[in-house]
Amino acid sequence: MPTSSQEILKKVRRIEIRTNRLVNESLAGEYHSVFKGRGMEFDEVREYTPGDDIRTIDWNVTSRMGHPYVKKFVEERELTVMLLVDASASGDFGTVGSTKRAMAAEVCALLAFSAIRNHDRVGLFIFTDREERYVPPRKGRNHVLRVIREVLTFQPVGKRTDLTLALESLARGVRRRSVAFIVSDFLSSDYERALRLANRKHDLIALSLSDPREQDLPPVGILELEDAETGRRILVDTWDRRGIKQFAATARERAEERRRLFRRNEVDFVELSTASPYDLPLVKFFRERARRLR
Repeated sequence: MPTSSQEILKKVRRIEIRTNRLVNESLAGEYHSVFKGRGMEFDEVREYTPGDDIRTIDWNVTSRMGHPYVKKFVEERELTVMLLVDASASGDFGTVGSTKRAMAAEVCALLAFSAIRNHDRVGLFIFTDREERYVPPRKGRNHVLRVIREVLTFQPVGKRTDLTLALESLARGVRRRSVAFIVSDFLSSDYERALRLANRKHDLIALSLSDPREQDLPPVGILELEDAETGRRILVDTWDRRGIKQFAATARERAEERRRLFRRNEVDFVELSTASPYDLPLVKFFRERARRLR
């Protein structure tokens, strides 16, 4: 995690350059096709041309002018995009060159730059087991850079994860329907009801972060593992094949249960790993969602 102001600025600038390239190359168009505006609004009246839908004829203007005129509508484009970011202690874990927190910052940057490219507003809510920081939705590059800095450098008070609190805060605090990305490793429990209610009010997308060592441990002997959120420690013999298989099986079952939870509540989700590029799963998700909406 960068410490000095100069290091922070350099890190934010690198993220801006990288994510802007990804937005330009692949994501901005996909974003626009997936996240529609709030509806259609009246734009103008023009003369009828063959092929126009007769249901759009403006009969008042038509009667005054003596020949048909139709109403033209355009998409009311502006959206509010909320980024809900889990800043609990488990986010500082990473074994493949990036922590989950650092990846979360880049993912948020990618989404935020895509949003402002489409003239949408971006807001940020950082949470742990409490409400940590709220940045109201706004437009513009400087605002997005602030969002990135906050995700990268914010020092939370809490260590644990309370997804129920975060989802209830979203449903209660953001009145206007928004596209809400919740970026977390989802190491929490008993949040299904809050997930379901938040998804009814907002277009909720879960971005699930993980690190490969949370599922597979290398055979290096005795390891002392510490739960970053609770401080609980255990010793694991990584040469014990049966124990390691059980460790991996438990992690896989936890991930599968999370997938089942999202599916039965009709919440779209994307799984991201610190071991892989994050843009490819996001682009794939946007394309699949666009096809589904069509």
